[in-house]
Parts: sequence; structure tokens; C-alpha cells
Amino acid sequence: MVNLLVVTTLFPNSVQHRHGIFVETRLKKIMETGQVNAVVVAPVPWFPIKSKYFSQYSQYVDIPSKEHRNGVEIYHPRYLVIPKVGMLLTPFFLALAIFLTIFKVRKQGYKFDLIDAHYFYPDGVAVALASYFLKLPFVISARGSDINLIPNYLLPRKMILWAASKAQASITVSSALKEKMLALGAVEEKIHVLRNGVDDVLFSPKNYQQMRHNYSLKRATLLSVGNLTELKGHDLVIKSLLELPDCELIIVGGGELDKPLKQLAETLGLSERVRFMGTLKQPDLVELYSAADLLVLASSREGWANVLLEAMACGAPVAATSVGGTPELVKSPEAGVLVKERNASGLVKAISKALSLNIDRDLTREYAKKFSWDQTVENQINLYTKIVESHA
Repeated sequence: MVNLLVVTTLFPNSVQHRHGIFVETRLKKIMETGQVNAVVVAPVPWFPIKSKYFSQYSQYVDIPSKEHRNGVEIYHPRYLVIPKVGMLLTPFFLALAIFLTIFKVRKQGYKFDLIDAHYFYPDGVAVALASYFLKLPFVISARGSDINLIPNYLLPRKMILWAASKAQASITVSSALKEKMLALGAVEEKIHVLRNGVDDVLFSPKNYQQMRHNYSLKRATLLSVGNLTELKGHDLVIKSLLELPDCELIIVGGGELDKPLKQLAETLGLSERVRFMGTLKQPDLVELYSAADLLVLASSREGWANVLLEAMACGAPVAATSVGGTPELVKSPEAGVLVKERNASGLVKAISKALSLNIDRDLTREYAKKFSWDQTVENQINLYTKIVESHA
């Protein structure tokens, strides 16, 4: 039995239900084997007051210091984030919060064999700092922007490479992300590609016609799922509707571009064909995946886009930009098509092609089921066990 300590700022909580849900899903699948016990330390930024003028940050006030989800004990210590200079200082404040929390939890009788950190910066760097005093081996999982974007800054890049050198192993969710790490100068022998899988029981198709009736869908339905930020490209999907008069669009997600995207749809005269659903829980997403004719992902970068497998498992093929690990996912006609150019015109071409193929939804689901969690979970536990035994 491996006693695992999971440390990450990307983990769902009672306020942010989908925040880092991919980390929780992986942990859930690992614990289902009965070979791993886990406690989670998921720090959140400190914010002093709850105010309607700071709605994005005020939500942190409502997150409890401790909670339980799916039988797992989760701690939410606070750490300081200073505007403008926070990028360089945050790993140190985060390391302090992690160290103090683990010290307190250990005094309660918990014993840990290994730290499993998710997201290289600041989380992985903070764990590398804290582990120096905790004397625990650790692994760090790269997720996407932590390797695709943050290393563009000199000091964070140096800290990421330092943390990778101190870790017993680095995990990437795609081969593309591994190549990015190698390009930065990481040691190949320490990098393990362990992709995310899909829960094909949770993400199982509901009746297509019934779901379309429930949501009053009349046209070919496109679905765009993700945080409402620039990198997800929701604006490009909206603009593509100008050349797709027979299509309607449902957007799922929340974020800073909520109002601008709604304004864009109105300015383009598309409000009647664009529906904003906000942030949804997984059972609601299953209904929309089941009702959609096509999931459209217009991201500028991705590590491993879980929404692609979720949609496919519910029978919806995809049209997705060829970035990050996406080409490793969309490799067969029944999966959908890759978008060659990340602009509205490129999306129109890909969407039109995908819809014209009339892809069999049953074949799409069967394709997704090839990406089960079984092999990933087995390899992850083997890696944990090897590290723990070598440090016994």
C-alpha cells in the first residue's frame, strides 16, 4: 500500500466544482485499485474579504480549510499571491503553506511515502522546495501551460528545470508535452508519458433525439466546452457561425470573457444561435455531449484535452485544433477531424467536413473506449511503488 500525498492548486472544491477535475478523476481511478491511500493538500490564494467588486477572488473566501470529497480528506491552506510580482514569489509562499500543512497533518498521525504534485509551476517548484525539509520523494505531473507557456519566462523556466532535476520522476499527459520538456533540457529517462483516460461509464451516451428535444435543438448543434478565456478560442467558434447558417452553438464554461463573448454574438447578429450555459457539472455535460452533433475545440494550446474524450465517449465526434496532445487523440475518421488553421475560416472548413461525414456515433464511442484508465493507472501505481521501494 502506497500512502500518497497529492499536492496541487488544481483540485475541485465545494465552490469550484470543476476546478482541476482531471486531477481528481485520476486520483479516484488510482484509489479504486485499493493499492493507494491518499490525502490531498490543495492550496488556494488568500483573499481578505468577500466583495461583489472582486467576484473572481471573493470565491476563495468561501472555500473551507478542510473538506471531504469522495472519501478523500482535502486541506485548503491559504498562500499569498502578490499582483505583478506574484509569478516569481508565489512558489515560495506556496511552499511555506504546503510545508506547514504537511507538518500539521503528520502530527495527527499520518505517514506519507510519496508526494504527487500536479502542474510544474508554481506547484511543482513549491513541492521541490518543501520536500527539502520534509525529506519525502516526489513526482511532478506536467499538464499543459506549465510547460507550453510559463517557460517562456527565464526565471520560471530555470525553476521548472531545477524542480524536474530534484523530482524522482516527471509525468506528462501526452508525448507532445514530453517533447516540450526535452526541448527545455529535462532528462529523458525521468519523464513518463501517462495520458488521461475517460470514464466511459460516467460519460455514456443518452438518447440523442430525447436530449435534443429536452434542449430545444433544431439545427446542427456545435458544442464548445472550456473556460471562457482567449486560449480556448470560443470567439472563433462564434465567428464561424457567420458561414454556417444551418448550425447553432452551445458554449459551456465560465470566466473573464463571459460578457465580451455574449457581446460578440449580439454584435454579429448571432444571439439566437448561440447559447451560453455557464459552468456545468458532469451529468449535465453528458446530456449536452449526447445532444451535440459536433464538439468544437479551438484552443491555441493544450496538454491533453479531456473534453475531446468525454464528448467522443458520449458519441459526439470532434473538430479540434492540432495543438499539444490533440493529434494523439484525433487519429481516426470516427474520432472527427483536426483543424488545420486556427481561425474562423479554418474552423468552418473543419466543421463542414466533419458534419458532411455523418460519422456513426456508436463508432465514435467505441473509439473513445480505447482510451480507458486501466493501463495508465497500472503504470502510475508501478511508478509509485518503484520510487517508494527505492527510498525505503
